[in-house]
Amino acid sequence: MYVIFSSYVRIKRVNINRIALEQLILRQSHSNHSMKILSKFILFFLFPFLQVHAQVNTFFTNTTKMRTMTERWELDTTAIRGTFLITPYKPIYILPFRYTDMPNETPHSGNNDPAYQAPPGTDFNNIESKFQLSFKTKIVQGMFGNRVDLWAAYTQVSHWQLYNNELSRPFREINYEPEIILNVPLNFKIFGFRARMAGVAFNHQSNGKSLPFSRSWNRIIFHAGFDRKDWSVYFRPWLRLSDTKDDNPDISKYIGRGDLNVIYTRNGSVYSLIASHNLDVGSKIRGNLTFSWSYPIKGNLKAYLQASHGYGETLIDYNYRQTTVGLGISLAEWL
Repeated sequence: MYVIFSSYVRIKRVNINRIALEQLILRQSHSNHSMKILSKFILFFLFPFLQVHAQVNTFFTNTTKMRTMTERWELDTTAIRGTFLITPYKPIYILPFRYTDMPNETPHSGNNDPAYQAPPGTDFNNIESKFQLSFKTKIVQGMFGNRVDLWAAYTQVSHWQLYNNELSRPFREINYEPEIILNVPLNFKIFGFRARMAGVAFNHQSNGKSLPFSRSWNRIIFHAGFDRKDWSVYFRPWLRLSDTKDDNPDISKYIGRGDLNVIYTRNGSVYSLIASHNLDVGSKIRGNLTFSWSYPIKGNLKAYLQASHGYGETLIDYNYRQTTVGLGISLAEWL
């Protein structure tokens, strides 16, 4: 009740401040037509942001309470918040220091077209910065007999050669990942866990670069979520969609054809292990392991450790194996 009341007060304050500012601007611009037009632009762009901020504040409280899968995905009537509210999707973190044992200085593609032949390598540093932004919003609630929700999500991961003064500190790689997700609540027991949700998503991922460094793929991703006490599990197999102009035809052989995310929470800490696998039988086994640990500092601020080994930490590295370790802070977790 306190959170609801606080959010109501914040929104009322925004509305009151909006009226006051509108009256002030209109008084000042009474004899000036151009100022009236400017005032409308100010009110249009500024206050929707403030209202969204008030809505987001209902999610990002200053407590360290872990959220369940049911709360994150609004899987029952007690957790429903409605549509077009911005909430975290994947973790949001900043790693000022991320170390790799072997930078990928000469990326290459499985596409043998001469247009994908990269020039001589770039001298990248072993240490760079990495950060991830990720959020989602429900755009339709209660489809198909009030059982299915439609979500839109976006994740962006950036690798920044912050300490590479010789190259003028460039962004080495940025991956953009929008998704459309259909999600269905479930509630039954299986192997000691409780099935909470299942669904399917259309996923696009690309790095926005031109040839020869362009990398992208589209997938249909199926998902299922399970939990038990302090444990949560997400299972995601996927099908890659064919592309007439394929930047990386062999990407599934390296990054994999599915992943499993196991999450454990204890005393405010969140531990996560994501394993992807190419599921190739009788050929070379490839994939990736990523471990993360967040430790509470204050409110939503947490210390964050991330380590990975394998292929495909980024799209440009999809067929390149490396080991990385990063240290920084996080503002949102899986739970």
